[in-house]
Amino acid sequence: MISFITLLIVFSLIAIRQIGNVKLHIWQIMLGGAVVVLLSGQISFPAALHAINFDVIVFLFGMFIVGRALEESGYLSHLSYLLFKRAQSLDIVILIILFVMGITSSFLMNDTVAIIGTPVVLLVAKQNKIESKILLLALAFAVTIGSVMSPIGNPQNLIIAVNGGVKNSFVVFLKFLFIPTILNLIFAYLLLKLFFRKEFKKELKNISPQLIIDKKLAMLSKISLVVIFIAVILKITLISFHFNYDFRLTDIAVVAALPIVLFDSRRFDIIKKIDWHTLAFFAAMFVLMQSVWNSGIFQKGMDYSDFNLKSTLIILGISVILSQLISNVPLVVLYLPLLMRLGIGTRGMLALSAGSTIAGNLFILGAASNIIIIQTAEKRTGDTLTFIDFAKIGVPLTIVNLLVYYLFLH
Repeated sequence: MISFITLLIVFSLIAIRQIGNVKLHIWQIMLGGAVVVLLSGQISFPAALHAINFDVIVFLFGMFIVGRALEESGYLSHLSYLLFKRAQSLDIVILIILFVMGITSSFLMNDTVAIIGTPVVLLVAKQNKIESKILLLALAFAVTIGSVMSPIGNPQNLIIAVNGGVKNSFVVFLKFLFIPTILNLIFAYLLLKLFFRKEFKKELKNISPQLIIDKKLAMLSKISLVVIFIAVILKITLISFHFNYDFRLTDIAVVAALPIVLFDSRRFDIIKKIDWHTLAFFAAMFVLMQSVWNSGIFQKGMDYSDFNLKSTLIILGISVILSQLISNVPLVVLYLPLLMRLGIGTRGMLALSAGSTIAGNLFILGAASNIIIIQTAEKRTGDTLTFIDFAKIGVPLTIVNLLVYYLFLH
């Protein structure tokens, strides 16, 4: 019970982000929650260490290095200019973020696009004097929704595709999820325009050309991006043709970071400047969520429920709700074997994928990419998204998203 109460307190503090005059960061709140369950004996230190998914930590570490190098070299600003230079209105900017970032996330993984995309949208907001929270929300919704339609769009999709026995996973995901995903990106645009209609009336000035600051580091960053692209294509090929050999997403991040770490003289400065706070957040989150799961509260609730656990609607609903409490990857790891024992088909697997992913649009803690975006924005410019900022659009958007996916999957 202590673990569950701690989780509720963590949620509450993330919602208000302040105690008296003291402003709290998300990573500090989550780290505090992990310390509480450790000191209270709800989880042992060895169990806590085992709970941390180091594949995720190392993946983020490698991608943070690439993202920081892109930013430090000026190449990321240059890419931003090329992407948005013809955007004359906020409508065009939002549509570019939603569809370019969204579709890219389906192949480069949503966390990768969150890491690279956040500095880009912050720059666009600064140059055009746009309220940054609009673009941060657009990016968060884009990478969440866009990642649904691919088995490598996010970690939980990959787990479902590989361990759930989904044959020809790329074809299957696109067949069932491409059209509803595009529709949901359109709905995200419409909701953003509805909630920020005053901002959408402003005309934007042309974005100034951005020069590359460090040509050597920019070249190494380009090599890293090429490595990521080639590795992703290779992984898609291996999965599609059912080769026995495969490699982890962590391996992609490590190899991509190597050109920068090995050949740039500023390697230590770049590593020093990566977002260590976000890494601390995820390590702490794994510990707290494992402690909550060990308490057995959610398992007992599912055992005593009268729900038809094979129902598409129930799978979507459980995936969204429990992803807020134990995160979407742990949810899929724990929920998938149960669904497989119940003998659900392909549509059920895709419902689990869509529900656990779209959960990221409901509240901040629903997706790792949300945390990456918010922590990166706070570190770079001090801009942020509050719990209310996110939820007031995220809640109706999630309801619409679930309805769309249900109509295509039931």
